[in-house]
Amino acid sequence: MTEPQTSPSRRPLVVIPTYDERQTLPVVLERLWAGPADVEVLVVDDNSPDGTGAWAQAQADADTRVHVLHRSDKQGLGAAYRAGLGWGLERGHDVLVEMDADLSHDPAHLPEILAATRHADLVIGSRYVPGGGTTNWPWHRRALSVGGNTYVRMLTGLPLRDATAGYRAFRAPVLEAIGLAGLRSDGYSFQVETALAAHRAGFRIVEVPIMFAERTEGASKMTRGIVVEAMARVATWGWQGPRRAGAIHDQSVAATASATSGGGR
Repeated sequence: MTEPQTSPSRRPLVVIPTYDERQTLPVVLERLWAGPADVEVLVVDDNSPDGTGAWAQAQADADTRVHVLHRSDKQGLGAAYRAGLGWGLERGHDVLVEMDADLSHDPAHLPEILAATRHADLVIGSRYVPGGGTTNWPWHRRALSVGGNTYVRMLTGLPLRDATAGYRAFRAPVLEAIGLAGLRSDGYSFQVETALAAHRAGFRIVEVPIMFAERTEGASKMTRGIVVEAMARVATWGWQGPRRAGAIHDQSVAATASATSGGGR
């Protein structure tokens, strides 16, 4: 694992969890480096049997923009993101991005997502706002996704079209304020948990359109257990409340904009 830097880096950090993504990860990195975004990458590998971690480490040894966090076993998506985002916070990254390794998240959308962090605390790459969409997705997966997002809105009041989306960028104060280490979701409900916590803490969230592509290599990590976990946790969060957004957080870009313009909160 790479040691903390002596002076914090301010370049955005793209956190990419991997488990058996040896075929797709090289393409993801190639597309990232071909784009205009000036970023670093942290690969969080759960001891992939196919050698993903070893390949990523070779890239890190040759390129200072790449880092690898090796974990001993497969512990779930939420755990991988908690570890990776925490790693980035410790090293002073101001903006931290979640991105899948399976090419469902097009790196071409990254500049738009990063640009939106100038006026939002959490930016979600959304499939369900105008301009967004999906390609090559089986009807049952889309139905599960649309139904899941409707379920989240109904039970929690979270005003997002795509709360389950995994392509997103956080400003560091959001993760610090919501207590990253204290989040408990292991599966895809991690995405809902972080968005809901940010909303309730008074941070500004925006959705920007993306095209989501079904993976063509490797196997999906979605399981029945992940769906059950998400449904149960969302029901609990909805029961706990509140359903409304918190007052503007002092570290939100909305508070900064208000102070700069001389407006009150």
